[in-house]
Order: sequence, then C-alpha cells, then structure tokens
Amino acid sequence: MLNTESHSKLNPQTVTYRKEVAPDTFVIGYKRQDDFIPGQAVKLGISRELPPRIYSICSGAQDDEIRILFNIKHSGALTPTLAKLTLGSTLLASQPYGAFSCTEKPAWWIATGTGIAPFHSMLRSGMGENKTVVHGVRSLNQFYFEKEFASTCGARYHQCCSTERSATIDQGRVTQFLEAQVALPLDQLYYICGQAGMAVEVRDILIAKGIPFGNILTEIYF
Repeated sequence: MLNTESHSKLNPQTVTYRKEVAPDTFVIGYKRQDDFIPGQAVKLGISRELPPRIYSICSGAQDDEIRILFNIKHSGALTPTLAKLTLGSTLLASQPYGAFSCTEKPAWWIATGTGIAPFHSMLRSGMGENKTVVHGVRSLNQFYFEKEFASTCGARYHQCCSTERSATIDQGRVTQFLEAQVALPLDQLYYICGQAGMAVEVRDILIAKGIPFGNILTEIYF
C-alpha cells in the first residue's frame, strides 16, 4: 500500500482471479479496462463507506487482468475482507495512476516484501532483461514471483532472507547485501520499493557508495 493521494474515482469491478501465494498473502485480479504504465498503482476498496487503500499493480501492461499483491493486516479494515473475496465478488477500484516508472535501460530494482509488485509488473512488460533485482524478505516463502525473476534475470536476481537460511539465498537484509558490494554502477538508476525505514537506509547506503541522489527513485509502502 502506497502513501500516495489519488484523484481517481472508484468503479465496481468483478474479481476474476484470486490466489493465496503465501500464508496471509494474496494476489487478486479483475479484468483490465484501462492501459497503464508498469509501476503505477490503483486504489482498492470494498465499500464506499470505508476509505480505499493504494496498491501497486503487479501484472504486466499487456495482461488481460489487473492484479494486486497484498498481505493481510489483521488489525486493518480492508485487507481481511479483501482476502475473503471470491471469484465473482465485487470490489471497487480506481483507474491506474502514479509516476513510479522505468525504462528499458540497465537499472537496479530493490524491494522488500510485497514491494516487489511494481517490479513484477515491469518484468512482465518486457523490462527485465538488463535489470539487477534485490529482493529482501523475512521468510523463504515470501519470495513472490521468484521463478519469473530467476528465469529472466538469472545471476542478477539476488534474494535476501533475514530469518531463515538456504544454500542459494543471501542470509541477512537487503541493506547488508548492498553494504557488501565493493562497487555499484554509478551511471544506472536505482529503484527502491518498500517501507519508509528500509527506503531511507538503502538510499543512504547508495549515496555513500557514490550513487548520485538523482539516480535514486523511491516508492514508499506503509
């Protein structure tokens, strides 16, 4: 969920896709009616009485559905109900909007948790061939869309897990992985998507390693 204001009205949409991709984490989708730029977001709601929340689109720009990746906030008003929707249910959604977008030039995509969503949209839209992806999670079952990232990015797909171990996964946080890099390309863009604390830490590490401030683009999740 992004901390961004929307000026789009909400329209009813029929749920055409629903899948639990990890415990308490879901992908939900509805038929795409509008074009969008990979990296953009939509507002979702379940009634006009409750305020909607904002989520990055995780599907590709040419996919038939707009899909959203989210995890349940058990104390929240929206996600517990959103997770219970079934095929044919109605939800409310805005038109896509936002300015977090990428080009086909080489770049780094850095995310934690469900912050991988906009990068998956970019990947499915054909922008992943020359990207370096760093995804940090707490548990090994939270590497959402890992097969697609591994297939496209190969050795440029780096997985960091802070609480569980695996022979093929970097142990620790995204910040530890970045701090351990001897040199980073100074002429590439660095896209960050995650919670505010992580985004600030990553930005500071990149700047300390010589990345120009203008080459760092951030989307904050709360």
